[in-house]
Amino acid sequence: MRLTDLPRRGMRRLMNELALWMFDAQSAVAARTMPRFANEPKQLNIELPRRIINPQFISFGDHVWLGPGCFITAVKQYPSPSLRHPDRTVEVQNFTPNIRVGARVTSSGNLTLGAAQQIDIGDDVLFAFNVTILDNLHGFGNPYEPYKYQALQRIAPVAVGRGCWIGQNAVILPSVKIGEMSIVGANSVVTHSIPARSIAVGAPARVIKRWDESSGSWRACDGREPPVAQLG
Repeated sequence: MRLTDLPRRGMRRLMNELALWMFDAQSAVAARTMPRFANEPKQLNIELPRRIINPQFISFGDHVWLGPGCFITAVKQYPSPSLRHPDRTVEVQNFTPNIRVGARVTSSGNLTLGAAQQIDIGDDVLFAFNVTILDNLHGFGNPYEPYKYQALQRIAPVAVGRGCWIGQNAVILPSVKIGEMSIVGANSVVTHSIPARSIAVGAPARVIKRWDESSGSWRACDGREPPVAQLG
């Protein structure tokens, strides 16, 4: 080792220590600035940056860990002030939303939950990166009026059952119910309900495999099987 290497090595060690300190500081800030939710869960971690709107309508189970970039909004009014036209008065929709996230739910990050009525996430659900779940859609009945000024439509509850795995970039739309222990593939758009212990992929998503109890294995479907409209 040359003497000239000592300052460089010392600087590298200092930078590593500083990076670790900043990481710990960010975790502490995230915990200290957690909003007050509808309940008081144990060991709730939602990493920074995050955006949470109307947390009083949102509840979490214990031991939930959500990665950075989450956007969770319980919609009390639409349009919100940020979406209103500055020079026009528009009719405002009022809602009583409810978002419930079960225990031990995890997300890699960029999880978007938007509810004007209800989103229910079961225990032990695994979300990959950049998953979106909505119980409403923007109105598009008038092609001459900017869509952000039109009333929300297709408002209907969404549920994701216990133990599901939702792949990266998946989008789950209003009225969908995903049965427990099902898998939604990456980049899928789920427009209809999915039975328990199924694998669905595509846009719109279709069930391609189901768990067969008799053989103890996944049974392939032909891909033309129609989606399930209701889950009794």
